[in-house]
Amino acid sequence: MREIVFDTETTGFDPRTGDRVVEIGCVELVNHIVTGQTFHVYLNPERSMPRAAFEVHGLSDEFLADKPKFAEVAAEFLAFVGEARLVAHNAEFDFKFINAEFGRLGLPPIGLERMVDTLALAKRKHPAGPNSLDALCSRYGIDNSRRDYHGALLDSELLAEVYVELIGGKQAALTLVTADERRGGAGAKAAGRAAAGSRTRPVPLAPRLSEAERTAHDAFVAKMGESALWRHYADE
Repeated sequence: MREIVFDTETTGFDPRTGDRVVEIGCVELVNHIVTGQTFHVYLNPERSMPRAAFEVHGLSDEFLADKPKFAEVAAEFLAFVGEARLVAHNAEFDFKFINAEFGRLGLPPIGLERMVDTLALAKRKHPAGPNSLDALCSRYGIDNSRRDYHGALLDSELLAEVYVELIGGKQAALTLVTADERRGGAGAKAAGRAAAGSRTRPVPLAPRLSEAERTAHDAFVAKMGESALWRHYADE
């Protein structure tokens, strides 16, 4: 299963009043494992950056002036996310902004049925909170020391780790059996037992048969004739 963990940085809180996306960061997961594939872009919002927003993410008008506009990267973004589920923290906020950008271009919105909100997951799992990204990183021992400012790609990388913890993915992924061995079923288990049986003990176990029992067994096997299969084991 393919999922995209993503985050946005914006000029404010409400696209209906003219706020725009200024950064998008995406991290790909396949079967809840980070693949290393990412999408990251800074965007020229075509408007000035409010001081309050700058203090959150540190993206200035000067820095963003030569960055592409959303219209220039929309197709690349859509190609990267494909049909994957989209995972975000307080996901309604990010969906609201991304879909507002698509709306300006006359493109259809991304359906909310694809949305996975890690904030909602965290509130169900840890109802006493706190459930901010920083708090969840602290709870799960995830290093967020690089997070001086909010940054879409870094926050997506951190959120990917948090998401896996929230859904128990690490525990599910811990296995010493390969996919081929799982498909092999009983045959793979038999091979494993054979491999284990080939190892020898450094100190042999003491025999469990008494000498009288061994003598009685040898006498019984002798009555079976020269071709008896048991003679082979008796000789050993």
